[in-house]
Order: sequence, then structure tokens, then C-alpha cells
Amino acid sequence: AISAGGTWSAAPANMITQRESLGGTGTQAAALAFGGFNPTGTNSNATEEYNGTWSPGGTLNTPRGSLGSAGTQTAGLAFGGETPSVQNATEQYNGSVWQNFGPMVTGRFRVGGSGTQAAALGAGGAIPGGTLSGLTEEYSSGTWGAVASLPTGRRSVGSAGTQTATSIFGGLQTPSTVTNTTEEYTNGAWSPGGNMSIARNRLAGGGTQTAALAFGGGPAATAATEEYNSGVWSNAPANMTIARTELGGAGGPTAALAFGGSDPSTTGATEQWITTGGTTGRVAGT
Repeated sequence: AISAGGTWSAAPANMITQRESLGGTGTQAAALAFGGFNPTGTNSNATEEYNGTWSPGGTLNTPRGSLGSAGTQTAGLAFGGETPSVQNATEQYNGSVWQNFGPMVTGRFRVGGSGTQAAALGAGGAIPGGTLSGLTEEYSSGTWGAVASLPTGRRSVGSAGTQTATSIFGGLQTPSTVTNTTEEYTNGAWSPGGNMSIARNRLAGGGTQTAALAFGGGPAATAATEEYNSGVWSNAPANMTIARTELGGAGGPTAALAFGGSDPSTTGATEQWITTGGTTGRVAGT
């Protein structure tokens, strides 16, 4: 369940390399950041691991930004993205090395991701040419397979949950329409969820299908934070200290980490969300 209160504060350390449109997964105390675009706009293959401070990890085989992500710090999953050509490449991280696995059925960028390395979901995104897509795929045992598509194609979404129970929220729904809608995926079928207070895309999120946190996003960089509890979004008691879009995130509604993004300059700023009314999780070294 969502706790009664929380606050954002600067984390003990910022990222080694400033990046935006990066992948992020893991927990507040053990996060993984990978890929993205450097301040010069070039593709990054860098990986960083967070345990109270950031340290270098193994490099991606395919440098790319706007990619999907799932898993944990020592069992991460990277898929899709752009180089700037649209990618379908999939890589698994074992805590030190990225290895190539089966490609997505349809390459996409700005795709939503959730689940674990062994059982992930990739939903929405944009296909070559920039067309918004509702395509959804499940990843199991190194192979992707198509499942029921999102009712409405969208990209740059926030996501939270598992392969069989995910919420997708926000995103770009038409080339000029940013949405506040939520759709929930349960065992192969999509259904409507509650609407966010603020329509936005290129945001970060985490948690479960029914208990999630959404933070940041655009088109104009925002610090807004919202909590999702069993179909209802509500404004969190505090917003991020830095407004930003195209950021990475890890953790969930009781203990989250926000890192990187654009504010509007590319940043490596890292901040942590800790609840005051429930279990917080502990950042290593604090």
C-alpha cells in the first residue's frame, strides 16, 4: 500500500556521466542505469551501478538511448531503443557483463518496460518512421513473443509491475497529444486504469500494478510526483527537488531513486524518495 507521506532529497552522490533517455531499473539501494544520450547527443553504452554511490559497470554491446528496461542491478534487461536507427536488440546484464539475447519481434524506441530479466513486458513505443505503437511483447527464456496490443498506441510512458500485472501511464498518444491515462495489463489483457492528475510523457515510474510512483516528465520539465493506489492517482506530498524529463528511475512507492534526464540541460543529478509513513528501504552507506 502507499504510505501517508514522503519527501525527495538529494542522494549521497550524482551519476558519473550525465545522460538523458537512459534505462533504469533495480531498487533505491541497488539501482542500475544504462545507455542514453550524452550531453553532446551521442549514444552511450555506459552502465553505472548505485549503492549509495555510483560506480562503473559493464558496457552495453549496442550504444543506444530511448530504450526499455527491466530487472535488477545484477540481472538487468535492456531492449529496443535508437542509435538513431530503431533497434530491436536485447541484452541481459549479469552484474558485470552485458550479453546479447533474442531480438524483439518489432524494434521500437521509447518503449515501456517492466518485470524481471527472465519474465519482462515491453509495451508501446514508436516504430521506424516514428509511428506510435501499441504493440506489446512478453520476454521469457531469451525470446520475445507478441501479445495483446495496447488499446491506444503511445510512447514515452511510465510503467510499473511484472510481466503479468503491469500499469502503463502517461506518454505521447498522438504526435501532439500528451496523455494522463493509465492502462493495466493482467495476464494477456488490457483494461483502463485511473487518470493521472497531470498529463505528461518521458517520465519515470516504479512499483507494482496497483501501488506505483510516477515522477518527472514533460513536455516542459516537471518535478511532479504522483502515487497510484488500486486504480486511483493522487498528488504526492512532495515533488522532486529538480524538475526534469527523460530521466531514469528505480524502486517503488516507498523508496525510489530518480537519476539523469534533462532539466533542460542533460544532468546526472540523483535524488531519493523516502516515505515518512511506511517502510523506506535503506540507501547503502546512510
